[in-house]
Amino acid sequence: PGGGRPQLTSEQIAERKAAQEKLSQWQAATNEKTWKPVAKKFDDAGIELALLCFNMWDGMTDEQLEYGFQMAKGLGVKGITTSTTLTMAKRIAPVADKHRLLVGYHGHDATNDPNQTATLESYATLMAYGKYNGVNLDIGHFTAAGYDAVAFIKEHHAKITNLHIKDRKKNHGPNVAVWGTGDTPMKEVLQLLKKEKYPIPANLELEYPIPEGSDI
Repeated sequence: PGGGRPQLTSEQIAERKAAQEKLSQWQAATNEKTWKPVAKKFDDAGIELALLCFNMWDGMTDEQLEYGFQMAKGLGVKGITTSTTLTMAKRIAPVADKHRLLVGYHGHDATNDPNQTATLESYATLMAYGKYNGVNLDIGHFTAAGYDAVAFIKEHHAKITNLHIKDRKKNHGPNVAVWGTGDTPMKEVLQLLKKEKYPIPANLELEYPIPEGSDI
């Protein structure tokens, strides 16, 4: 009645812990070959896998990180995308270098948090950690943080795994439902990819409230 999530019972907590332990054991038993049949299903369906989204949070074990990279290699993708902290980016860098697999760190506009990928300095820091540390550039968040997405892509396109396309206002403004009414240079960015033939996937991302009378 008061809202929020209900408190878990001791039995539920124990069940959740047991399930997590079982999952961890299964993950530890996987390797690159585990994912070959999965990749074949996509291939047979005519779907090209470009990237694996595998979020790597603070506190992950080295084994869990290795699990993600083995999955990516087995799927045959060109890289991994992740939302995480700079602290984790430093840990991930040597693993990415070992596997020679580009990791694109998703940027946000939390420029007040020095452990987030948000400022130009934070992007420079994470890319300096390792050769295969790259960027999943969200041009909406990037614009909201006050930066020029076109200039950034021109300079760092070789380290960009993919783009998230949305329209936001500057100065940490909101997402807008009618694309083209915000401040994000979506057209200029897409024309740049076309002109320079940068092989960067551009993923449309819906992050605004669905208007009344419409649906996803």
